[in-house]
Amino acid sequence: MNQQLAFLGLGVMGGPMSANLARAGYAIKGWNRTPDRPGVKIALEAGVNIVSSIQEAVATADIIFSCVGDVPDVEEVLCGAGSVAEWARPGTLVVDMSTIGPKAAQAIGQTLSAKDLHFLDAPVSGGDVGAQNGTLTIMVGANEADFQDCLPFFEIMGKSIHLCGPVGSGQAVKLCNQVLCSANLIGLCEAIKLAQKQNIDPNLIVEVCSGGAAGSWALSNLGPKINQSDFAPGFAIKHILKDLRLVLEMLENQEFPGTELANQYFKQVETLENGGELGTQAMMKIYNP
Repeated sequence: MNQQLAFLGLGVMGGPMSANLARAGYAIKGWNRTPDRPGVKIALEAGVNIVSSIQEAVATADIIFSCVGDVPDVEEVLCGAGSVAEWARPGTLVVDMSTIGPKAAQAIGQTLSAKDLHFLDAPVSGGDVGAQNGTLTIMVGANEADFQDCLPFFEIMGKSIHLCGPVGSGQAVKLCNQVLCSANLIGLCEAIKLAQKQNIDPNLIVEVCSGGAAGSWALSNLGPKINQSDFAPGFAIKHILKDLRLVLEMLENQEFPGTELANQYFKQVETLENGGELGTQAMMKIYNP
């Protein structure tokens, strides 16, 4: 365990992901643009060495993980002034676990390759619960050798790890994942609303339907939150809207009515007070204003 790690972006996902790596015994430096976030505290308490600059985090790292926000954020952290591209040692593995779409991942990969850095795109699914428990699904775009070098670390953060193809392929699969999640959430909200209209305890929908053909991660994990009016973010509205924007940009005028409807509903939630910071299960607010 003599490999040095860096983790850039210690938010709802990155904080517990870096914490799991630290608990597994790895020396890891963590950096977050805003130092007073809850994820930074989670990482610190698990043994992550919190530093104040990207340079300090990555200068001695063998593998650098990043999990930040939108495409411009990833580009700034990995390729901008004072970024990974400037301070990482040649030959370092750079693993971005954000969701940025395949085109951005491929472009970033080319930029880092010119600096003799090995890039992997590895977006995740499983929400804050998966990040905390080390049970994420990780979708990787990389060459086989780089994937194998990172696999032991992926196995600490996740339980379902897939090499999907070359750089950009992890992002491509993740966008498909987000289409499934968004459409599934419409069905979940409508099932709970239907139960309410029939004076059926909506908790029965979670209890009974989870074991049948309608069972899903959303039903088991977000159904109880909806029934408790718990709209705290495991995955925020603003982030799913970013992901669906990437999906819709890929469509080139093709019609994806389910995705477009989910996007419309999430946008309606975003207009509510602090709506963008609510969890995706807050779509239920459209059905129960």
